[in-house]
Amino acid sequence: MGKGKLVKFAEMKKMKNVFEYPYSVIDNVPFPMKGHWREQYFHNPNPIVLELGCGKGEYTVGLAKLFPNINFIGVDIKGARMWTGAKQALEQNLPNVAFLRTQIELIDRFFAKDEVQEIWLTFSDPQMKNPRKRLSSTFFMERYRKFLTDGGIIHLKTDSNFLFTYTKFMVEKNNLPVNFCTEDLYHDTPETLIGSPLLTIQTYYESMWMERGLNIRYMQFHLPYTPPLVEPEVEIPLDDYRSYRRSKRSSLETSK
Repeated sequence: MGKGKLVKFAEMKKMKNVFEYPYSVIDNVPFPMKGHWREQYFHNPNPIVLELGCGKGEYTVGLAKLFPNINFIGVDIKGARMWTGAKQALEQNLPNVAFLRTQIELIDRFFAKDEVQEIWLTFSDPQMKNPRKRLSSTFFMERYRKFLTDGGIIHLKTDSNFLFTYTKFMVEKNNLPVNFCTEDLYHDTPETLIGSPLLTIQTYYESMWMERGLNIRYMQFHLPYTPPLVEPEVEIPLDDYRSYRRSKRSSLETSK
């Protein structure tokens, strides 16, 4: 680990808005704030919204500034990236922001039933080779049901046609109610989103992808408690581009 990362990790341990519970910790020590985020951290009764795979926390911080009466929690395992958003939130005195460093596979260990109202999945790794690792898969949706309110909202914002198409099939297969669905958010904006402050937030990588001419896709749907979810059995063409500063994701042509 580089010296810069070591410095950031050391700083994060002192940040009052950061909670670090990787698998090695949470497996032995239960999270004491589960079910009590509002009383013990935010000190208000406002809704809680998660950003899963928050990276540098640009979206978490951006949303918190736009909606001061909503509590936002960014979740990721990459601490050196998360440091950026956590530091900004402290410097800008945003009391409605927190960050949780952990594996998203463990997310249901940190929140109690009905504790969360919405989830954002912003530019998640498409995980084209492994359906169970996709953050919009039924595997993860069943985890979200453990703490999301009945009919809570899921936002998916992605540059990946593969992930967007997969999620559409998953939503259709399970008859989940859809509010918005567009394959080109900034050029085919749903009428009720025109002028929305949500369109003013762009992450660093989102800007890079837009400069390269990639469409930004967006979907917003509801996740009811029941019935049991069914994984779609479909073949989806893989993304054929190289992500910014990343090698080609797969040499396969299609994946389930």
